[in-house]
Amino acid sequence: MIINDSRKAATKVFRKLKLNWIFNTSTFLGNAAIAALITYFFRQLGYGDAVDYVFFLGILAIGLWITEAIPPFAVGIFLIAMFLFGFGTDFLIDESAPVEIYVDTWTSNVIWLLLGGFFLAEGMREAKLDRSLFRFTIRRFGEQPEKLLLGLMLTTALGSMIMSNTATTAMMISSVLPLVRLLGQSSPFSKALLTGIPAAASVGGIGTIIGSTPNAIAVGALQEKGIQITFIDWMVVGFPTGILLVYLFWRFLIYRLKIKNISLDLSEISNTKDYTPKAKKRAVIFTLIVTVALWLTEPLHGVPVAATSAVPIVLLTLTQVIAAEQVRALPWETLMLVAGGLALGIALVDVGLADIIMKQINALPIAVVGVAIVFSLIGVLLSNVMSNTAASSILVPLGLSLSAPFGVAVPVIVAISCSCALLLPVSTPSNAIAYATGMVSQREFRRGGVFFIVAGPVAAFISVMLWVWLYV
Repeated sequence: MIINDSRKAATKVFRKLKLNWIFNTSTFLGNAAIAALITYFFRQLGYGDAVDYVFFLGILAIGLWITEAIPPFAVGIFLIAMFLFGFGTDFLIDESAPVEIYVDTWTSNVIWLLLGGFFLAEGMREAKLDRSLFRFTIRRFGEQPEKLLLGLMLTTALGSMIMSNTATTAMMISSVLPLVRLLGQSSPFSKALLTGIPAAASVGGIGTIIGSTPNAIAVGALQEKGIQITFIDWMVVGFPTGILLVYLFWRFLIYRLKIKNISLDLSEISNTKDYTPKAKKRAVIFTLIVTVALWLTEPLHGVPVAATSAVPIVLLTLTQVIAAEQVRALPWETLMLVAGGLALGIALVDVGLADIIMKQINALPIAVVGVAIVFSLIGVLLSNVMSNTAASSILVPLGLSLSAPFGVAVPVIVAISCSCALLLPVSTPSNAIAYATGMVSQREFRRGGVFFIVAGPVAAFISVMLWVWLYV
């Protein structure tokens, strides 16, 4: 007890003195030293200064993303700045090279697509359509625990295909908290809700390009290679895979937690009044229908998804659903992280480092199919300890270097696998939101995490390979 109290006191003093910057700075410098040491040995292979420079930045970025010495979005900014410094001057590399390709990641179609999704999500939140969706779920699926759990998980999954996974989880968790408090922390149904909903938000986002950031990174990387994946193209593989994983996890929770015999009273939750103006709701619904319809019909009208993303930005601000303060609150840091990740991927390919790594991998005594499986496993394992956006930023460009059809399939497999990291409370923001309620322990996430470490890559590999061979 004395030791525990002394630790708490030391922690308070540390925070009071605001010495966190010392830890962060030392961690940053430590990562830089480790990256420099590894690069020193890598230089002996003689691939050239440009390759060595990108290798150093790649190792440093991985370390910074894992340790979070600086926020993940700051790593993205740092990468772009270092590429501009390294290739745009002759201080580090003898000959400078065009650097527009790294700056252009800010205006990538993927960035605009995500931004349009952010505006739609914020509009739904402002119009309280999220809560309307929850009440509809209760009315549709009733009070039988197993059916209600399925309904809530499917609603979460569908919501996360348009809204951000974090926003969808926050909405659904806040909606079920009164029920969880009523049942108690030890109730199997409470555990099922607080692990099933964040899982459904993460894997449900697989369904669309905007549903999960790794999806957008894979599409952006394929686009740089000249392979166009439309919104509907992605849904052909992503939607059934996401829904299948949600269904399988629902069956898993039903089997493990045995919740069929629990009695529920949802009258207090389902009868909550909604005072949001109907005009605001209609404006958001109209914008949602028009935007999604244009995304889905891109092959017919030829309007790029980036241009379509202007529809929610214009309509939701024109109708005053979203004002300046809501725009400032959008997750701009995600766009910074994605831009940095895309820049890293471009650099890996541009200097030839991706080809060098893949040649070494292809030289291993395993078939290309085995390499694809290894990539999917590495994706889900890395994403459990670091940002899934960061993990996909590292692995997707490497997957592009594989021979056809794996050069198309592996980036998509990696993106899907990276969305299946649910082992720890910190593995995804969705898990963190559920854990922050204080109503679910850390060990409750383990069963779902282990389930998805196996089921995620398997489902991703099978569905994507079928999609590539039969559709693309």
